[in-house]
Amino acid sequence: MQLDQPLTDKEFDELDRFLLSDRCPEDAMTMDSLHGYLTAIAIGPETIMPAEWLPKVWGGEGAAPQWKNSKEEERIVNLVMRFMNEVLVTFEVAPKEFEPLYCEHEVDGETLIDAEAWCWGFWEGMELRPGSWDEIWDSDVGELMRPIYLLGADEIEENELPEVENPRNAHKLALEIEANLPAIHKFWVPRRKPAVETVKREEPKVGRNDDCPCGSGKKYKKCCGAQTE
Repeated sequence: MQLDQPLTDKEFDELDRFLLSDRCPEDAMTMDSLHGYLTAIAIGPETIMPAEWLPKVWGGEGAAPQWKNSKEEERIVNLVMRFMNEVLVTFEVAPKEFEPLYCEHEVDGETLIDAEAWCWGFWEGMELRPGSWDEIWDSDVGELMRPIYLLGADEIEENELPEVENPRNAHKLALEIEANLPAIHKFWVPRRKPAVETVKREEPKVGRNDDCPCGSGKKYKKCCGAQTE
């Protein structure tokens, strides 16, 4: 299955069931928090490789699902990657059409949006590169981040609690976030840094007293090593 193909409804449900299953760690993300997490990674200040962000999906360093076999692991990771690709493609092609994956709940017969889990996931994505987000907070569009902070941060000020504890206020904040995301994405597009790659030495390091790999028959320190020194 190619990564550029969006998840079908059946595949979405498959990933949802797996994340909620007993074989996933208790702290594994749900679909709405995963969507927020992937959104922060997709539009944020730095490109972050899957090898770094994927472990947090399962609950953090050292956490991992109880896979039935390698085929299942490959299948689920592929679904997560395609879920991420949907986010990336939408922001690349039509950012104003992006829709956060919010939950809904009934309050006094009224259907309201609950964005807390999505925002918590977004905040977790920001925590992968906390310092690098400072630029937008200090900018003239910093206010666009406030609804995400109110609903996603672990702690907020006591005087801010009424803004999130009232379901209708929280609903309004969720709508503001959806409206603000294209501008947050636009802010980072010209500033986004590429991923930092670690260069791996493919050949073992040559010791000073080893034979020189050039084939001269001399010790490394007496041959090519001497030139390096």
